[in-house]
Amino acid sequence: MGRCHSRLPQVGKTLRPQQKDLLKSLRIIFVMGGPGCGKGTQCENMAAKYGFCHVGLGELLREEANQATVRGQQIRDIMLKGLLVPTGVILDMVSDNMLSRPESKGFLIDGFPRELNQAKEFERIAVKRKKSVCRRPQVGRSPNIVIVFDCSTETMIHRVLLRGQKGHREDDAEDVVRQRLETHYTLCEPILAFYQQKNLLRNILAEDAAENIFAKCCSVIDSLQ
Repeated sequence: MGRCHSRLPQVGKTLRPQQKDLLKSLRIIFVMGGPGCGKGTQCENMAAKYGFCHVGLGELLREEANQATVRGQQIRDIMLKGLLVPTGVILDMVSDNMLSRPESKGFLIDGFPRELNQAKEFERIAVKRKKSVCRRPQVGRSPNIVIVFDCSTETMIHRVLLRGQKGHREDDAEDVVRQRLETHYTLCEPILAFYQQKNLLRNILAEDAAENIFAKCCSVIDSLQ
């Protein structure tokens, strides 16, 4: 449920050794939560305070979907159905965005991973041998921490519908929002279990006032110093 079958790539492209080394050295924080939980707003606040780069996966996808290309149209169709864009496209977008900003102190990757395979593939490093034959992918690195915004379904739907009225986003229509939430809940549990085993999860109640939520976010980041 929530998956999309298309011709878009299911695996990300292989990175060069220096690119892998750069991604290994950076501070990387994943920020998860359903649509309307407030993670985008809080990521902007955290980025401003700590000098991090905010990589908003949803925004990257919407920008791509607005392109007058075959790939853009495919991504747009997938998003309007409330389904997931294939893993290969997601990984390439995330890695390309990070590699384009090597001067950043760290990255807040908002809305990633969206399924367990994305979490696992992010940690893989495809090491090439002679004649361009790839060995079995090996584990690369995990994020430094994973912040999860906990918010009720009712609150998220209310926030997204209000946002849709103001911004006229096509994927903020109520039927699409409910499909996105169903997809999120279905695919999110295995991801949370995956990171819980690594002791990387930090849950934040996102029903509170924005300034209180931000204070909790700052406590989590300060614990990494």
